[in-house]
Order: sequence, then C-alpha cells, then structure tokens
Amino acid sequence: MARQCPPGTTAYTVRAGDTFYELARRFNTTVAAIMAANPGVNPNQLQIGQTICIPGQQPPSTCPAGSMPYVIRAGDTLFALAQRFNTTVNAILAINPGLDPNRLQIGQTICIPGQQPPSTCPAGSTPYVIRAGDTLFALAQRFNTTVNAILAINPGLDPNRLQIGQTICIPGQQPPSTCPAGSTPYVIRAGDTLFALAQRFNTTVNAILAINPGLDPNRLQIGQTICIPGQQPPSTCPAGSTPYVIRAGDTLYVLAQRFNTTVNAILAINPGLDPNRLQIGQTICIPGQQPPSTCPANSFAYVIKAGDNLYMLALRYGTTVDAILAINPGLDPNRLQIGQTICIPGVPPTTCPPGSITYTIQSGDTLFTIATRYNVTVNAILAANPGLDPNNLRVGQIICIPGGTPTCPPNTTSYTVKAGDTFFRIARAHNVSLDALLAANPGIDPDRLQVGQVICIPN
Repeated sequence: MARQCPPGTTAYTVRAGDTFYELARRFNTTVAAIMAANPGVNPNQLQIGQTICIPGQQPPSTCPAGSMPYVIRAGDTLFALAQRFNTTVNAILAINPGLDPNRLQIGQTICIPGQQPPSTCPAGSTPYVIRAGDTLFALAQRFNTTVNAILAINPGLDPNRLQIGQTICIPGQQPPSTCPAGSTPYVIRAGDTLFALAQRFNTTVNAILAINPGLDPNRLQIGQTICIPGQQPPSTCPAGSTPYVIRAGDTLYVLAQRFNTTVNAILAINPGLDPNRLQIGQTICIPGQQPPSTCPANSFAYVIKAGDNLYMLALRYGTTVDAILAINPGLDPNRLQIGQTICIPGVPPTTCPPGSITYTIQSGDTLFTIATRYNVTVNAILAANPGLDPNNLRVGQIICIPGGTPTCPPNTTSYTVKAGDTFFRIARAHNVSLDALLAANPGIDPDRLQVGQVICIPN
C-alpha cells in the first residue's frame, strides 16, 4: 500500500532479502531512525513490494534547468562523473545539497550540470545516444545529414562538449515503431548489408525493401532498426522446453552446458536460429524440464529467496543437497534464481493445532530440555508431533509444543501474547530492544506468534 512519507524521509519499496539492519547500512542511517519513521511497521514482517520511509535526503524528483538526472552505477565517483560529463565536483555538489560524495549509493539519482537530453525528438528525427569518439561531423556523415541540421534540432547543443550517454536528435527517417506480421525487428551492426542480411535470414533484398519503404540499401546506419521478413521469435515454447532471454556473453555451447542439453537439441526447437548471431534480448527455447507445477509425494514446493543456496535449504529442512537434486532433475545448484520454484523432500513446515505453539529447534536442544523449558512432558511433545524422532532433532526443524508455558530465566518476566501483538510492538511497549527480546526467547518464531502464547520479557 502506498504511504505518504514525512519531510526528510524517502519512500522505499521493500525488495527480497531486505531487513531494517541492511537498509540502515545501505542508506547511512540507524535501525532506530527507520523504526521511528515507520510507526506500526513490523521489521520482522517486511513484505516484498511494501513501501516504507527511509530517513535522510530525498533524491531530486526533478533536476533544475541546465542539468540532467543521473542514476549512480557501480564504480561511480563524483570525480569520474565530473570528468565524464565535462563539469566539476563542486558544480555537482552545488546542485545536489546534502549529497555525501563518499557515500554514493548504487541506484541513487543525482543531478549533473549540463544540457538536458531531449524528452522527445521532433517528427522526422531519431534519438541517438552519444558514444566514445563521436563528433557531430562523424554523426552527420554516418547518418547522411549535416552538422548544421543536427544543431538546428538540438538547440543549445555544444558540438565541442558532447558527453558519453547524452541523448541528441538526428535528422532523418525514424525506425519502424512496429514491424508487420510475419517479420522481425533487426538492429543494424557494423558490416551489415541487405544482401548479407537476406542470406542470413533466408529472404531476399527485394523482400526486405518491400517492408521497409524509403530504406536506402546503400546508407544503412549502425543502430538503425529495420524489419526482416520471416519467422518471429517464439511467443510460446513447445512442451518440454523453456523460454530463455539471451544475455551478454551467451553462446549456444554455454547454454547447452548450463541447461544440461546439446547445441543440436537447442537448434532443433529453434528453426532458423543462427548460432553465430545471437542477439542480447532475443528469446529462444531451451529443451529440458520446466519448473515443477506440482511436486512429487513426500515433498513440497519452495520459492527461492535472496541468499538461498541448496546447502542452507538442506540444513533448514532436514534433508541433503543430493536429495533435493534428485527430485529436481536439471536443477543447477550454482544458478538458483530468486522466484524460482523447486521441490524440497519431506513434509512442509509444521502448522500447529490450536492450544500449541511452534518451536524452532536450536543447536544443543533435546526434547528433555525443551519439555523442561515449557513445563510439559517429553511424551506430550511426542504426542503432538507424530513421527518425530527424539534422537534425530535437526537445527531449524519446526515442532509443536502442546499448551506449555516457558519457564522464564532470571531477570525476565512472562508475558501472554494478545491479538495484534508482534515482537516489535511488545519490545516497544516494554522498552526493550528487539534483539534482547529475541535472545530471551530462543526457538520462538517471531512470525508465528499465537494469541495466548507465553514469552519472556527481559527486565
């Protein structure tokens, strides 16, 4: 749900793996400051897509006239940006009040002094992003226009201060917005000719010209988009295969190894695919098993989260890496993807019946020590957990404790959980830290509090 953040804070959308501690480190603030800016938000129940407020300087929503927004990337420094955009560190700091040059954050938006790129190019022109080595003279030659024509549709453009990444407008025919049915968009590369393209895509020069009216075959421009007659990329992949989007560095050989298949098998379900001309963003079909829609008996589905690996999952759910791989054929343990669904051998995490509470096994636990702590008997725990092996408790395993109340250690008092309680609210109400509350209740899952459950509050 959208929320209005108070002045001096910035709205932030929670992502997989986020915690208040990680956000405090990333945004140079404290957990206490984030909590203060988000009353009522439970730090132990952050949800992906949830909006919270982060204390600190907000990024510029709009940059002042004569400047343009820039998103910080890995490796950026103000000195490097000043050199790249032909300005100075002081000039950047002057239009970004409060910006700490020693704490630039990836994804942070700042303002760079200089000409703003055109939002839209006028009819009969095409946007172009300046690259290393570009000059207006070279661009005029490449795009069959003149320097004066380029300057005329880019008012204020300084031909002697072109900046890498800057967007300008080039006079001339715009590329097709959409290609007609039965054709595919193609971006011209160095060395391309219509004859070579016709041979590569099994068509003719005349057929290419017919669906690109006005195209001059003698003046193809690098980066120009044209339409190629022929088969479009697959909208759906055949049964037993999975769509894959080509990335930088991909080859069919590398993909075949990664997905445990062969180059020939990939080519067989991608007719017309040229293995030597893979394009970044191109979609192809990969033979092999698709993610499981249902998991086999005695297993449950699990969605991969940030930081997961098969070793940790095996420990958490009391199984082995080999057992996970056995029921997920083709799964690459080194290429787990966030949001990917796999099958885990065993039974799903326990949901305890009314009148009992969940408990997560800790290192050193035995049923006797747990029974003593919660003032119940070992037999009562066994009865509430049919099939539980008391001699094979696993760290991270979830069991049910029937109607017991913990024996609170010295310097703590017992507290009965009420409707609406969370660990965060209980900690605030009793003026203790969240860490201290968690430490006083080992094995209690803060995300599974139950009304009537008894926990211990540090004095």
